[in-house]
Amino acid sequence: MPRTIPEQAIQAMLKREEALFTQRNPISKQLSEDAARNWLKGVPMHWMVDWGTPFPLFIARANGVDVTDADGNHYIDFCLGDTGAMFGHSPPAVVDALQREGANGFTTMMPSPDAAVVGKLLEDRFGLPCWQVTATASDANRAVIKWCRAITGRKKILVFNHCYHGAVDDTYVTIDGGTPHADPALIGEVRDLTQFTKVVEFNDIPALEKALADRDVACVLAEPIMTNVGMVLADDGYHSALRELTRRTGTLLIIDETHCMSSGPGGYTREYGLEPDGMVLGKPIAGGIPAAVYGFTQGVTDRIRKFLETRTPGHSGIGTTLSGSKIQLALMRAVLENYFTAEAFGPLVALAKRLEKGIADVIIKHGVAWHVVRVGARVEFMCTPDRPRNGGEAARVIHRPVDEAVHHYLLNRGVIVTPFHNMMLICPATTEAHVNQLVEGLDRCLTELMG
Repeated sequence: MPRTIPEQAIQAMLKREEALFTQRNPISKQLSEDAARNWLKGVPMHWMVDWGTPFPLFIARANGVDVTDADGNHYIDFCLGDTGAMFGHSPPAVVDALQREGANGFTTMMPSPDAAVVGKLLEDRFGLPCWQVTATASDANRAVIKWCRAITGRKKILVFNHCYHGAVDDTYVTIDGGTPHADPALIGEVRDLTQFTKVVEFNDIPALEKALADRDVACVLAEPIMTNVGMVLADDGYHSALRELTRRTGTLLIIDETHCMSSGPGGYTREYGLEPDGMVLGKPIAGGIPAAVYGFTQGVTDRIRKFLETRTPGHSGIGTTLSGSKIQLALMRAVLENYFTAEAFGPLVALAKRLEKGIADVIIKHGVAWHVVRVGARVEFMCTPDRPRNGGEAARVIHRPVDEAVHHYLLNRGVIVTPFHNMMLICPATTEAHVNQLVEGLDRCLTELMG
């Protein structure tokens, strides 16, 4: 039978590790106190306090997977900016492009010669012919929703419970508790989002079929696997059913690859043969500087062009001044040419398999009721024995105290994993020694917790 970690052991570890964190990081503590005067919660973006530590860790340098904090402590980074630095911090090809192109202008509100090259690279890698650039994946998802509503004439979208599509208000609808309602954590929303957004559980084909039956949904916006409540994989046949149902009901299917681009050089979509009408790529597409893209099939592009012929002139509500900038395109070209290749991804996936097996071995050794899952170069363990099939199940079984204890333990021993859940990425700078250090740290952590 799986062993249960005693609650008192978890709380004792948290207390001990928080004290150790404070002892190790006096400069970060002082910087946090100084920054609190001018920054909300003492940080330039409020998510930066979500690591659960007594105060934020201030980072002085990051290169590859090597991170150094303000106190001079060194870390191996498996979080990689929650996918934003998927190819490592300051990847060499991106640094070279930045140094080469930085002196030639950052933004002109006109296209650069790289535009044609990047467009062709996006089509070659991800299979869609027509693209647009935004500053973030949140912007890209908002734009895609607008285009889908415009060309279908339908007002509603459909998302999956506990999905993540960035800061897009329309997607923050949940069915926790049984009836659809706006996520209570959403700040400042005044609309009744359920008028425009339907929500069902991932992998629930009957619920999906019922929600699309009225033919009033412009698009389904879906991650190919759920990634923000642990990793929830699609059941066998689910993506085929999703595609068949959306086509049957005239609903566009948009795949948000922002967290799943680590699946392979063409993302999860190419790796598993999906056939979406549109796609969103964010975070790592330009090596970690603000940039994202969204693309459409030729059929959807033709519908957009036809719609634009009838559109009233004026502001479209789509696009921002810094989107499609010269520097974005230069860095995207560097990333697409050097890192979104089969040659680059092969070693990443091989090393991710070693990490997956190492964590599985630790789980088996200690007999804890955990599991580990991997997709491409992305690995995640969850502190529950069974893989959840949807976001509702996943949200109910996340054991935040034990997650937090493990994160603190590893962080104090020089290993960073994603704070919101237990996600780890392999990048070109990750080595077998780095993987071994993470696995050994997890082993020692569980030895202490179970002791």
